[in-house]
Amino acid sequence: MKILIRVVITAVALWVATLVVHGIDLTAATTPRKIGTLVAVAVVFGLINQFIKPIVKTLGCLFYVLTLGLFALVVNGLLLWLASWAADKLNLPFHVSGFWAAFWGAIVVGLVSWLLNLFVHDDKED
Repeated sequence: MKILIRVVITAVALWVATLVVHGIDLTAATTPRKIGTLVAVAVVFGLINQFIKPIVKTLGCLFYVLTLGLFALVVNGLLLWLASWAADKLNLPFHVSGFWAAFWGAIVVGLVSWLLNLFVHDDKED
């Protein structure tokens, strides 16, 4: 159930990014197709973050330290751009047109995901 909630939250965050950031486009014609595309891209983005981000963080550890963590914004933007490339290969109508759109889109996705996660209760007991 947690995975489904995370996918929905990421899909909503991606949708907000398409509305706010110039250069992130969702070109599906119908609302059900848009929702399906956002869910599919959320899954792709989640898989990329799950498998590639730890490798990049390990290899780029020095950059994280030197930039006091600001390098994470660049990495997140590049991972969103990679998700856009993967969506293109899967024939999904989702496109990020350049690094700066990906950079700002990753910030929007991160902020919206963080805000929505505030409303999701964690099942962990203290």
